[in-house]
Amino acid sequence: MASHASRAPRGNRRTTLAAVVAVGGLILTAGGVYAGLNAIATNTTPQTVTSGTLKLTMANNGAGFSQNVSNVAPGDVVNRFVDLTNGGTLDAQNLTLTVADGTPTKLTTDATNGLHVSVLACTTAGWVVNALTNTATCADVGGPTTIVNNAALATISGTPASLVAGSVPQGSVYHYEISVTLPSQNETTTNGTLPGGTIQGLSASLTWTFNELQRSATTTNS
Repeated sequence: MASHASRAPRGNRRTTLAAVVAVGGLILTAGGVYAGLNAIATNTTPQTVTSGTLKLTMANNGAGFSQNVSNVAPGDVVNRFVDLTNGGTLDAQNLTLTVADGTPTKLTTDATNGLHVSVLACTTAGWVVNALTNTATCADVGGPTTIVNNAALATISGTPASLVAGSVPQGSVYHYEISVTLPSQNETTTNGTLPGGTIQGLSASLTWTFNELQRSATTTNS
């Protein structure tokens, strides 16, 4: 018996050819959508953008806070001297001071009989401290400026004391005398026994923290 090759019906061949042509047309049409002219503009020199830095550093003038204070009696005043520098590239604002006690006692929690703090500023050339003669001098005309006046340390620990209200320019240096005093008060020790609630024989571990804020954000048009 003779064999015959199977051939697709004529109508099916026409349908397949039409489908191929249609797909090809779609491809050409799609390619045509993305074809065309394009133009760009760009700066020939790259623009540099840098972020600023906010840095506050403290240096002891003389012993500063590195020297401990011992055997303070009511009425005593102990002065320490520090220099603060806004050494970053940004202006700052609102310089403040807080004091924290690592082991709170009546020295730092009693706003009446506990430690009190004063801050004096010397702006001309800073304090000249002479440990040999136990003196400190300020060349400012009219003397130093009182910034904080006999504030209870118990208050400063919760509410920062303002040292500079407003602008703290980049590169500026502030020269401070930090005075710590135990207010005058009366206690009676009987037969070697300290009175209840005494201010005597206590210890404080103080951390002095100076804080500045970033200047207000700006908008520049040029």
